[in-house]
Amino acid sequence: MRVVVAGGAGFLGAHLCQALLQRGDEVVVVDNFITGSKRNVESLADRPGFSFEFGDVIDGVSIDGAVDAVMNLASPASPADFAVIPIQILQVGSAGTKNLLDLALAKNARFFQASTSEVYGDPEEHPQSETYWGHVNPIGPRSVYDEAKRFGEALTMAYHRTHGLDVRMVRIFNTYGPYMRPDDGRVVSNFINQALLGKPLTVYGDGSQTRSFCYATDEVAGFLAVLDSDYVGPINVGNPTEFTVLELARMVLDITGSRSEIAFVELPADDPTQRCPDITLARRLGWQPRVPLRRGIEQTAAWFQAQLDGGE
Repeated sequence: MRVVVAGGAGFLGAHLCQALLQRGDEVVVVDNFITGSKRNVESLADRPGFSFEFGDVIDGVSIDGAVDAVMNLASPASPADFAVIPIQILQVGSAGTKNLLDLALAKNARFFQASTSEVYGDPEEHPQSETYWGHVNPIGPRSVYDEAKRFGEALTMAYHRTHGLDVRMVRIFNTYGPYMRPDDGRVVSNFINQALLGKPLTVYGDGSQTRSFCYATDEVAGFLAVLDSDYVGPINVGNPTEFTVLELARMVLDITGSRSEIAFVELPADDPTQRCPDITLARRLGWQPRVPLRRGIEQTAAWFQAQLDGGE
């Protein structure tokens, strides 16, 4: 296939591009580097079938030639971005998604919407299944991302119902791995970066809140399973094994050998107390995560250390 990956220079987008090229697809990345990085895709530049278009999906997307699939990963997704570029996040989720849907419609291509477990908010159902409608504060500090993704899902389904567009939707749960920004505010990158620099690990609240962490290569394998299936979605793609944030902090300290202390700080507004996917539907497609958290943290920490050492 020839696949357009919007946000392909981002953390997950770069892993997705690698996987698509590995299986023989052509890849056209569209990115403006607002949170992605040129370094994430530099190693792909000379690969057969890879091309890059600098652009902002908010302004529209024009791609020459045939396109078989349009995959929308074009959204800042880190808590650190919510307060810094809130309007851009809302614009990407609305105007940006519409422009990518219009591209897919014009090219008669399959459209893939990367949504998020944030659509469930601070859930009152546990674990979260795709039929759960969520518990979201629509005006809180996290709402710019939550509501942008909820709108993106609604718009995707509107194109599917109104125009007959072939669509797929996934909901992503707490993914981590190489290519994460060290300052992006996600708990895994926060802890690893702090541990390697000898800084205190900042645990919000008492650390009893739970998360379910999925390694990037597992997440991308889930994307491709959904993309290639006949299932519209939405479908949860995440690791159903839960850990408390405090357990994660202690694991990072053990893996890195850091002597950093754990510092408990005030819990942010609307921070979910539990987050865990029901992946029954994903398993029906033959997918399930395979990388245990400890091994994934070891690989991610090694990548972060290499960046600190000036490596590639």
